[in-house]
Amino acid sequence: MPTAVLMLSGLGLLWGCGTTGPSFQVRDDPWRTPEERACLASGVVRQTAFVRARSALGGPSVCGAVEPFEMSAADNGRVAFNPPAALRCPMIPQLDRWVKEVVEPAARYQFRQELVSIKVLASYSCRPMNNVEGAMISEHAYANAVDIGGFTLADGTTISVQRGWNGSRAEQDFLRVVHDGSCAYFTTVLGPNYNSLHSNHFHLDLAHHGRDGLMHICK
Repeated sequence: MPTAVLMLSGLGLLWGCGTTGPSFQVRDDPWRTPEERACLASGVVRQTAFVRARSALGGPSVCGAVEPFEMSAADNGRVAFNPPAALRCPMIPQLDRWVKEVVEPAARYQFRQELVSIKVLASYSCRPMNNVEGAMISEHAYANAVDIGGFTLADGTTISVQRGWNGSRAEQDFLRVVHDGSCAYFTTVLGPNYNSLHSNHFHLDLAHHGRDGLMHICK
């Protein structure tokens, strides 16, 4: 069956504010709602002080999630997200595991410091990919993506993706371990080596790629 594509315009952007944005193409992805409902039914995501249900995300009906959440920290509150990220159910356990199993160990190894916070540049946003007029709808529009701009350690040191990618040896090693390690947890990982639009962040999402939906894109 051919993929259904719909053009929409005049859309509200992040958090449903009144700003209008460029038009985009919407794909009919049959996996999205069943995958999210299965995650919700599994009980893998529970409300805590750091993961709270949201009633709505804003934007037109093609954007958003079945039951969105706001995630303010990972690893039982040890690592804050600044600001909190608006996400669909499947993203939350992956982000939590990624922080605990990739980012925190890398920070301890490279800097002998605990990780205390992660800079979130974007999560939910009802917009086309890269904010390009007429492009395909972004995974951000489904709360299925997060852009990570930097990391803060216990001593106050901040490792910026933009500055650190070609920064000190420790910063470069840390960011490359985090980038490469992300590929085991997310189906799409894009960083500074991908293009100039990603020079200041890591884009992480759980989009389905390929015929079986299992292909990973890691650039």
